[in-house]
Amino acid sequence: MFGRSVTLFKLLGFQIKVDLSWLILAALITWSLASGLFPEYYDNLPSSSYWIMGAAGALGLFLSIVLHELAHSLVARNYGINMRGITLFIFGGVAEMENDPPSPRAEFFMAIVGPLSSAAISISLFIVAFWAQHTGLPVEFKGVVNYLAWLNMILAVFNLVPAFPLDGGRVLRSFLWKWKNNLRWATSIASRVGSGLGMALIIAGIILIFMGNFVGGLWWFMIGLFIRSAAQRAYQQLLARGIFQSKKVKDFMVKDPLTVPRTLSLQEFVDDYVYKHNYQMYPVLSFGKLAGCVSVNNVASIPRDEWPTQTLSTILTPCSSETSISPEEDADQALEIMNRTGNSRLMVVDGDKLVGIITLKDMLKYLSLKIELNDVETK
Repeated sequence: MFGRSVTLFKLLGFQIKVDLSWLILAALITWSLASGLFPEYYDNLPSSSYWIMGAAGALGLFLSIVLHELAHSLVARNYGINMRGITLFIFGGVAEMENDPPSPRAEFFMAIVGPLSSAAISISLFIVAFWAQHTGLPVEFKGVVNYLAWLNMILAVFNLVPAFPLDGGRVLRSFLWKWKNNLRWATSIASRVGSGLGMALIIAGIILIFMGNFVGGLWWFMIGLFIRSAAQRAYQQLLARGIFQSKKVKDFMVKDPLTVPRTLSLQEFVDDYVYKHNYQMYPVLSFGKLAGCVSVNNVASIPRDEWPTQTLSTILTPCSSETSISPEEDADQALEIMNRTGNSRLMVVDGDKLVGIITLKDMLKYLSLKIELNDVETK
């Protein structure tokens, strides 16, 4: 889902990260508030005041989303679900769960707490705004508090729309799951509703663009694309986890994988392996045992004129849990690592011995065949 992200801080044990796309959103919000909304409602202020208010509004949105996702994370942790952290990106934020909720009850409370927290923030800010209105506080403060109060109320209401993957869609899924005791069926229905909402937003965005509201229409169009894509992807991921949980990594691994010797020069490595096979990462062997890994990025960090004289032994790195996995692990764990790290190939390691390679391409090919044959568990 994300591109490159930066960890900002830890809050109650959760890593708070910002995807670089969030910077685009923060800049757009600051600009739109400073040049549009605040001047319209609070005239005759200095230009610098509008920009300060705009920046404060963007910061307030950041904190509001963090608190919203933190509520999800705390409830998830209470139900024993491991949370990787909270990431903010251009369309909002997401609490990153490693597994699906264990029960409809857990799903319901994890979902509903988000809109409830946004509503609580909104009510609190409305109280502050009412108090500020009867004091001598600066108009800039009143303007930002009013904006954030209404913004959180809108977030609460929008997230209650029963379209997956919005919180309301997860509430819908929890009821459907409880009714039929079938998570796959419940996710299928909730995802279809979410996909339908996404298409409706896309159409609304196109209409707004043709009516002359290009910026507003473009935002509706992009949000619709995101919701539609996220809804479809959520169902596909559920199917994948169900299929791969019953398989081991060794069932998909390719034995006798391509390896490179540590004595190979960087120039030979690039010419004979990188350009020939087009992989990003290669296992390095020494006396038949796994010595480490070498990636294209490792080579790129070395000046080109040193490639003929330096060997792989000078740049290889230990194989971490992000690049390797045991043959006895469930295959869905390999898929989870690939999804989290972006690596499409993992080394299958038994102790210090390389026994194979598992690739995303082979796993997706198997998944495609299972779905095409409709050979998927219904629970």
